[in-house]
Amino acid sequence: MDGFWVYILPSKPRGTLYVGVTNDLVRRVYEHREGLAASFSQRHGIKLLVYYERHDTAALAIQREKNIKHWPRQWKVDLIITQNPEWRDLFDLITR
Repeated sequence: MDGFWVYILPSKPRGTLYVGVTNDLVRRVYEHREGLAASFSQRHGIKLLVYYERHDTAALAIQREKNIKHWPRQWKVDLIITQNPEWRDLFDLITR
């Protein structure tokens, strides 16, 4: 999976949200799931991949991440719901 990725992980459906950016989505989500990622995700049990989007450049992905992080929570929830209304864990989808 080449490119740069913006992703959202909750602690549970409609739980605490984490917005991140990476150039290796599978590796980064695996780190969150295994508790190898930053302490915020460990503290809040952030493990589910519910949203992701690809960008061609790091600059575009980083800017998008910053924008989403500054959005009100409801906008983030609405973004997730547009792509994943059941808040399913998408990790298996990206590891096929």
